[in-house]
Amino acid sequence: MAPNHGLIHLKEYDIKDSNVELIGTDIDHKVKYTSAATEPAWNDGAVSLSPGLFIWRIENFTVVPIPKESYGQFFKGDSYIILHTAEIESQEADNTLIHDIFFWLGEHTSQDEAGTAAYKTVELDEFLHGAATQHRELQASPSDDFFALFPRLTVRRGGVASGFRHVEEPTQPEVTTLLRVFKRSAGAGRRDTVVAHEVEPTWRSLDEEDGKGCSPMEKAKAAQVVHDMTLAKHVDVEVISQTESRSHRFVKELGGGGEDGTEAFHSSRPIRLFRAAHGTGGMTTRELCSSERDDGIGPATSMVSTT
Repeated sequence: MAPNHGLIHLKEYDIKDSNVELIGTDIDHKVKYTSAATEPAWNDGAVSLSPGLFIWRIENFTVVPIPKESYGQFFKGDSYIILHTAEIESQEADNTLIHDIFFWLGEHTSQDEAGTAAYKTVELDEFLHGAATQHRELQASPSDDFFALFPRLTVRRGGVASGFRHVEEPTQPEVTTLLRVFKRSAGAGRRDTVVAHEVEPTWRSLDEEDGKGCSPMEKAKAAQVVHDMTLAKHVDVEVISQTESRSHRFVKELGGGGEDGTEAFHSSRPIRLFRAAHGTGGMTTRELCSSERDDGIGPATSMVSTT
């Protein structure tokens, strides 16, 4: 017998005749598939049968399909399920379909919406006979695979009411919306994605690089987003350059003052200073408090300033 001095042998449990005995068995999957087949969202005649992109939003514990003209627009207060089905050519047999399921969670989504999205994602996988790859996507850190689905992506504030959250109807006759548009570069062989994030509609959200410092590509992509908005809401468009004298009108619309609108584009966020040091445990960084900033910076000290 092998020596076992000092070793702890874990107790083995027999799950036979318990309520978890059948988990993962053929019977278990058949029961789950039967339940999944009753979900109306999966029974539109196209899901699992043809390639394409399908998006649903969780509304009051219900899976609701999103109109195709709204694909690529997400709300920070909601949870979504996205199915991407692609056809793979095969020389030995008929072309096969591969499935990727993404459930996207906005940073302000409720617990019931996030839980429903996760549960329904597993259910959709059962409906696809376990052939899908599942991806959990957070608004703050979406994957490259998720970005690859959309040539343009917009993240807006707000969301639908849920079982645990009541959304008050806006009482303002006019609502100001400010979008920051930027290009997210993809890897080799993938197309870049234009991302439009809704930010606080205040002049404090403006950075100098948002204006005259942006690249021609970002300007073109912003124009594409504006074009999409005009099609949806039939609004008038006015283009204002930061270098124009009338740019102060744009700043005033966002609550800023001053005759020269360009001054509002300078960083208004508090400056943060970090000290970088290399010790026995490797490189470390620490944010300095206001009193430490006046101590002076030595020649062997690396500092990083950000806003």
